[in-house]
Amino acid sequence: MSAPEPPPVPSGRPAPGAEQVALYDPHDAAGRVVGSAPRALVRARNLPHAATGVLLRDARGRVLVHRRTTVKDVYPGRHDCLAGGVVGAGEDPALAAERELAEELGVRGVPLRPVLRRWYRDERTCFLAHVFTARVPAGAEDALVLQPEEVAGAWWEEPARLRDLLADPAWPFVPDSRALLAAWPGWWRDDGRDDAAG
Repeated sequence: MSAPEPPPVPSGRPAPGAEQVALYDPHDAAGRVVGSAPRALVRARNLPHAATGVLLRDARGRVLVHRRTTVKDVYPGRHDCLAGGVVGAGEDPALAAERELAEELGVRGVPLRPVLRRWYRDERTCFLAHVFTARVPAGAEDALVLQPEEVAGAWWEEPARLRDLLADPAWPFVPDSRALLAAWPGWWRDDGRDDAAG
């Protein structure tokens, strides 16, 4: 008896877990690429890679918060306020951030500004985070297109309330974004330039 055929993969995309992910030197804060591996192997062995995150604001300064689907390979079902994902082999982190923002939320053509780059490590993942901030124009707040495989729901939250929610360790929020925001002083402040650092 032969094994069942795997389900078709849409439009030439690699099968889940087979996509090639760039591997990074975990001792290099600048982000030196040292190779690549399939995503499934990166997850199984917790290999050092890079990932992007975009803090998305609306014209009023609110922050988009979303809930991850229960099928995500890391931190399923938890809340997050950084849209992003792993950096593919040969992919520039800024372009990866643009790609992830388009795939997860349907947001395209908004300028991204880098605000933070640092390593995050825990028992589930090890990555060099490239964090950006961006803003959707007025009137586009309700035009988001959520990727059903990754985003279970999303809403716009006042930054001060989000800061209060993050102060509650019982709130089911992803630990990596929680740690990255803690390393970004004043991220909740909005002066109209998307420059909350400092």
